[in-house]
Amino acid sequence: MKITRLRTEVVHLPFSSAIKQEGLGDLRSVDCVLIYLETDAGLIGEGLVFALNKQRLSSLHEMVRSFEPLVAGLDPELGGSFHARAWTGIGFFGHAGMTIVGMAGMDAAILDLRAKACTMNVSRLLGGCRDAVPVYRSVGLGHDYSIDELQRAAAGFVKEGFRGMKMSVGKHAPKDDVARVRAVREAIGPDISLRADANQRLSVPQAIRLGRMIEPFDLAWLEEPVRYYDHAAEASIAAALDMPIASGESEYSPRGILQMLQQRSADIVMPDLQRMGGPTGFLQAAHLAEAFDIPVSSHLFHEMSLALLAAVPNAIVLEYAPWFEPVYRERIELNAQGHAVVPKTPGWGYSFDPSAVQRYRAG
Repeated sequence: MKITRLRTEVVHLPFSSAIKQEGLGDLRSVDCVLIYLETDAGLIGEGLVFALNKQRLSSLHEMVRSFEPLVAGLDPELGGSFHARAWTGIGFFGHAGMTIVGMAGMDAAILDLRAKACTMNVSRLLGGCRDAVPVYRSVGLGHDYSIDELQRAAAGFVKEGFRGMKMSVGKHAPKDDVARVRAVREAIGPDISLRADANQRLSVPQAIRLGRMIEPFDLAWLEEPVRYYDHAAEASIAAALDMPIASGESEYSPRGILQMLQQRSADIVMPDLQRMGGPTGFLQAAHLAEAFDIPVSSHLFHEMSLALLAAVPNAIVLEYAPWFEPVYRERIELNAQGHAVVPKTPGWGYSFDPSAVQRYRAG
C-alpha cells in the first residue's frame, strides 16, 4: 500500500459562547486543518490540527501541506520514517511552534492508516493496556461563571455520567476561589474527582497559598499554576503542596517533557498531541514519564488521545473537551463506571463526517 495523495479541508467551528482565557482573550472558535492521506488501496488516514480564532490558520494550513513530499509514495507501515525525516527537516526553523504542529496531523493520519490496514484499533495495534480509560469533563466551569452557574453546570456533568471534571481558578481573590471550589465540591459530592486549572496565572507564592487553601477539598490536581516554561517554579510549588501538580500541555516535543521530568516540575504530565508532533512524540513523552514513575494524562483531542492512553501503562485519565466533536461521526461512550470506552473499530475509532465537514468548511 502506498500513499498517493494528501487532501486537506479547513473547517471553522464556532463555540456556542466565548471561552474566557487569560492571555488569549475571548476564544470564539476552533479552526481546524483536517488531513486525509489517500492510498492506492482505497484506505484513507485521517488527522487534525487546529488554531484558535482563525489566527494564523492559513499559515498552519501551508505548514501541513509542506510535508506532502515526505508522504507521497510512502508505505504507511514505514511511517516511522516520516517522523524521522520530518524532524530533521524542520531543524532549520526549530522543533517548537508551527513546524512541529504541522507534522503532528500527518503523523496522526499515518498511524490511522496503519491501524486500518491491519483492521485494528490504534490502541490494539500499539498493544492495549485497557479497554476503558477514566475521563474528566473539561471546559464549562470557567472563572466567568457565578457560583450558581458553577453548581448547575457541575451537577449537569455528573448527570451526563462523568465521574470527574475540571474548573478554573486563579482569576479571583483567593478567598473567592476557595468559595467557588467549595461550591463545586458541594454540588458533585465527595466521590467525583475535581481538578483546578490556573492557566499559568499565578506567581509561586500565590500558587502555594491558593493550593494550601483548596487542598481540603480533595482535588486531583492543580494544573499549570505558573508559566509553563518556568520548570524550577513548578518544582518548588510541587514540593510545597500535598496536592499533585499537573503540567506539560504547553510544552513542545518529548524533549520538553524530559526537561520537566528531570526537574520534577510536575507530579502528572499531560502532553498535547499536536505540540508533541503527533502520536509518535506523544508516546515517546509517555514512556519517558513512565521511566520517571510519573503518570500521564492528555490535553484535548480525545478522539485520538483515548486510543493512545489505552496503550500507555502509566496513563491515569483522559481529558474530554468537545471542541472537535462537530466534525466527527462518533461520540464518546461512557461505561457504568464513567470511564471512556475505547473503540474497537479500525483506526482511531473516530472518523470525520463528510456532511459535517461540508457544513463547517471555511469560506
